[in-house]
Amino acid sequence: MNTAIPELDQIKRQLMTLHRPKKPKMLVVDDEPDNLDLLYRTFRRDFNVLKAESGIRALEVLGVEGEVAVIISDQRMPEMKGTEFLSKTVPQFPNTVRIILTGFTDIEDLVDAINSGQVYKYITKPWDPNELKTVVQKAAETYEVLKQRTEELNRAQSQIQLLATIMQTAAESSSLAATLEPIAAAVSDNFLADLCILQMVENNVLTPAQGIHSSGKAVENWLADDPLAKEAIATQTIQGSVNIAADAALSGVGHYQKSGIQAHMAVPIVHAGKSSALLSLQWQQPCSLRPDELTTVQLAAQQIALVISSFQ
Repeated sequence: MNTAIPELDQIKRQLMTLHRPKKPKMLVVDDEPDNLDLLYRTFRRDFNVLKAESGIRALEVLGVEGEVAVIISDQRMPEMKGTEFLSKTVPQFPNTVRIILTGFTDIEDLVDAINSGQVYKYITKPWDPNELKTVVQKAAETYEVLKQRTEELNRAQSQIQLLATIMQTAAESSSLAATLEPIAAAVSDNFLADLCILQMVENNVLTPAQGIHSSGKAVENWLADDPLAKEAIATQTIQGSVNIAADAALSGVGHYQKSGIQAHMAVPIVHAGKSSALLSLQWQQPCSLRPDELTTVQLAAQQIALVISSFQ
């Protein structure tokens, strides 16, 4: 029986709660205030709708808000055409789906924009609300598919790079002690942890041999007194809290209050049926890991176990 499954499932549920889907963002751009208000009212229930009265202002909004799922832009606006504005958003936000509203026949601009992938669809003015809603719904679905594919690709690349870095560190190090800090640094960078500790374990007890990587000031290692670390070593299962302030079992623990750590994942490094080390990932904010990234954490732990065994 795999005793790690219940605890991992619990952590995944916690992460899914933190990553509960929010309304997708939409940006509507039109130099006519009445049109902006109408678009806002049409989509505000299903989207977090941002407004801009020109292409220049829209670029400023995107600079602050970041990627949006859908952009609806009027074509004929002062200073900058809709197609020109949308073309400027492609390099930074390739997954965003773009829709043009046009009240005249400007076939050349629209065909060029559509063929180059800058525009998903154009809608003629005055538009039919039901038609526009249907187009936007399909656009949002397209965005989600593109976003998911991009995230999967980035995740796979990140996973490969992390595992390769761990093995390269082992190959270039002359001793086990020399591998601990570089591995901690690689893991910390991959998961954007504020602190990562890789500490050796002997007879289920933490030893002085450790590698520490911190993104800030010098830190105190309190893992020997930490309930999550103790449980991870004893049970050989991943233990974690993604939001310590809301965790009744940990919120009153002194070292969490003193250090300001708001999320902690204690990962046992297991080899030949024994806990040989502990990997501690700590964040000063509630954990931002996606639930599927727990698989990468597990793979990294397995790779670290192989590295440790190669020096023993």
